[in-house]
Amino acid sequence: MEALRLILLLIHLVGFALLLGGAVTQLLSGKIRINAPVLWGSIIQLASGIALAAPLRGGGDNEPDPIKLGVKALIAVMIFIMVFIPRKREEVNKGHFIGIITLTVVNAAVAVLWR
Repeated sequence: MEALRLILLLIHLVGFALLLGGAVTQLLSGKIRINAPVLWGSIIQLASGIALAAPLRGGGDNEPDPIKLGVKALIAVMIFIMVFIPRKREEVNKGHFIGIITLTVVNAAVAVLWR
């Protein structure tokens, strides 16, 4: 079971890298739009986060706080909505993109700093 959790964690980190890396790359380029890495990163983050949180919680000492999981899930859903709705637009507002990046970093901070 630990091996499965570690594989899911790796997939979750790859989703984070796609989401943040794709978003920063688009922000630094001339035309800001939702690219494939940002879209797939948000999908992978949401799906792997649910997979990490739900079925593998066994009630041991390392069980995460349910409030923390709820906050992370809420932020992940907000990111997904912010990415999914404008995905077909030719250009996205810079503030919208900065919001996606900020929420992505905040979600990582919640995961790492909330004990």
